[in-house]
Amino acid sequence: MKHFLLFYDLADTYLERRGEFRAAHLNQAWTASEDGKLVMGGALPDPFDMALLLFTDKEAAETFAKTDPYVTNGLVKSWRVREWNTVVGETASNPVRP
Repeated sequence: MKHFLLFYDLADTYLERRGEFRAAHLNQAWTASEDGKLVMGGALPDPFDMALLLFTDKEAAETFAKTDPYVTNGLVKSWRVREWNTVVGETASNPVRP
């Protein structure tokens, strides 16, 4: 299974504005999780300037970002998807043991 990180660069007004869109964002995230596409996600605290979401499918990550209320309403300044070559853990895409 491959892994893809969705990086969100958060707007300066993210904390002040997220309440308005949080339920819709979380509903979308939990649906993606229940569909097996989103493994986990969350914001990096102090400062709240970035969020990361771990997906198992690149297209799903891109579609998520394009339709996420946080993105469409300007709480995210920019986003990008990068493949993550995971090597340790039960679900690593390329397990490497010494």
